[in-house]
Amino acid sequence: MIKPELEFVYEAGGELEAPREIGPVYDGARRIIAIKSGGYVKGPKISGQLMGNSADWQLTRPDGVTVADAIYAIETDDGALIQIRNKGLRHGPAEVMDRLRRGEDVDPSEYYFRTVPEFIAPDGPYDWLNKSIFVCAGARYASSIKLWVWRVM
Repeated sequence: MIKPELEFVYEAGGELEAPREIGPVYDGARRIIAIKSGGYVKGPKISGQLMGNSADWQLTRPDGVTVADAIYAIETDDGALIQIRNKGLRHGPAEVMDRLRRGEDVDPSEYYFRTVPEFIAPDGPYDWLNKSIFVCAGARYASSIKLWVWRVM
């Protein structure tokens, strides 16, 4: 058996716009949360900033699980542009999730928020992003988000 290890890549954080509700649809309730420009990316493997004009397209299923599907980009400190599609799940006890929906700050240990980012990086110093699997843990705050990304080794 081979046991995978994790290598920390970066922490990212950014401000979010207020959710825009699409509303109830056949598979749950949908909303869009735009990511503002000016967010940060800092870590041992990548540093830079989150680009604006990005969004998380969320579905809250009938079982209370929120499915995240965010598309955004990083501009690295050395000028590379890296596209990311980050898909995952967020769920927890109903009262905790209600507090998150109301915009309260909730300790991230009270809920599950995990995603799998997929990178599209240009040829060069960041093309290793195209050749690995990554996992992410997240924290949602009243008007911001924090993400921690690891490479599966």
